[in-house]
Amino acid sequence: MSVRAGQSWQTSLADLSLILFMATAAAASHQVSKPPAKTASSQASAAPSPQTEPLSVYVAGPGAPPLAQWLHEQAADPRQQLTITARYGAGSGAQSRALAEAEKLLAEAGAQGQAARIVVEPGDGAVRAVLAYDSPYEGRTDGKSSR
Repeated sequence: MSVRAGQSWQTSLADLSLILFMATAAAASHQVSKPPAKTASSQASAAPSPQTEPLSVYVAGPGAPPLAQWLHEQAADPRQQLTITARYGAGSGAQSRALAEAEKLLAEAGAQGQAARIVVEPGDGAVRAVLAYDSPYEGRTDGKSSR
């Protein structure tokens, strides 16, 4: 039997690669993924509930332009959804204050003809408005959109 020296190492490498692939696939298929344990401190520091990657983020705060101006500067696309996220702390009435702040931004967005959804969740931080490609009207064929 004559084996050419130039091809034998390639065959061995291919065999080892295949074995490694099969071993990795077998190990990955038997892993049980455990969700991370949630504690009170991790919930308070969690990021806002994202739907997709944000295109543009508006943070209501001192020195920020009005939401209407910010929306006017954004490129209009019917696939975009505006999500207003308000976070509240543990204080008395904090949730209702956060909802009132979100409703204020919702009214500003509505004046610009922009529909929005509101998310109110525990945590710290200013009210945010996020434009992202996660509109529920994306697949419509009747020409109507959330904008």
